[in-house]
Amino acid sequence: MTDVLILCEHDRGNLEPATLEALTFARSIDGADLSVLVCGELADDAIASLGEYGATTVHVAEHDLLSDFGPETWGQTLVAAIDEIDPDLVLACGTSKGNEVLAQAAARLDLPFVANVTELDDSFDEMTRVQWGGSLLERSGLEADLPIVSLAHHAVEPASVDGGAPSVETFEPDLDDSLARTVVNGRDIAEAGVTLSTAPVVVGGGRAVGNADAFAPLEELAELLGGRVGCSRAVTNNGWRPHSDQVGQTGTRIAPELYIANGISGAIQHWVGAMASKQILAINTDPEANMVTKAGWAVIGDLHEVIPAITEEVKKRRG
Repeated sequence: MTDVLILCEHDRGNLEPATLEALTFARSIDGADLSVLVCGELADDAIASLGEYGATTVHVAEHDLLSDFGPETWGQTLVAAIDEIDPDLVLACGTSKGNEVLAQAAARLDLPFVANVTELDDSFDEMTRVQWGGSLLERSGLEADLPIVSLAHHAVEPASVDGGAPSVETFEPDLDDSLARTVVNGRDIAEAGVTLSTAPVVVGGGRAVGNADAFAPLEELAELLGGRVGCSRAVTNNGWRPHSDQVGQTGTRIAPELYIANGISGAIQHWVGAMASKQILAINTDPEANMVTKAGWAVIGDLHEVIPAITEEVKKRRG
């Protein structure tokens, strides 16, 4: 049997889907027994979901410093769990949070950490991982007493197995008060509802949109489709949209059912953030643009004419 310890990502008790990706991936390991580490409190229905995706044991770490996310407190808690459980593999999804916590734990244990893996050999000493922002896959070897690995985000589609309720074990890690320096201690909620990373539809805009005000038709269409507006780096560089709306290697990685890319050339940095989209519709005046050639569907035309036409058709069909 192979004992796999998976870091649970959650936001103040609310389970984040990235954890289910890691659980789904871990189930492909022969003879894997899946344990999950939760830093802080997790809602009862979220714990039940972990069981549905294959977790047999959930280890809940309780401590005052785990009231919210902190990379150092979570990293040290993971070290404590590793000492207690002695797993054969430590795994998390390769989100910014997952990679940061694994890096913290690896540094404390003086062990290597391999990020953004897509395949693992049964012995965990060879693996395939994403490199160069997703433009290539690298075959790597690893020599370590304990493999610490993150799964490339959106590389696996979460799938449940209708597992039973996991057993829950609690423990209190030894956390120094100094680690509180990186714990989140306040939040400003800019808006509620669907986020860019979880939106089922993303309507993206590039430099060709023209200016900040010209994003209004994209906003209208996104609202009609229950989605969010995204943008390219050129747009944020021009100050037309905030960085939080940027799709790409240095922005948000999206995986919607549909990505409507308007006036976006499709540079590799943007493609890294958008390539997990299930379907892509590119609207562009350039039939040779990278995004057009990669898209499942394309409209060669002026986005300022095409987007209003789509919006009107959606309204018409909805009566």
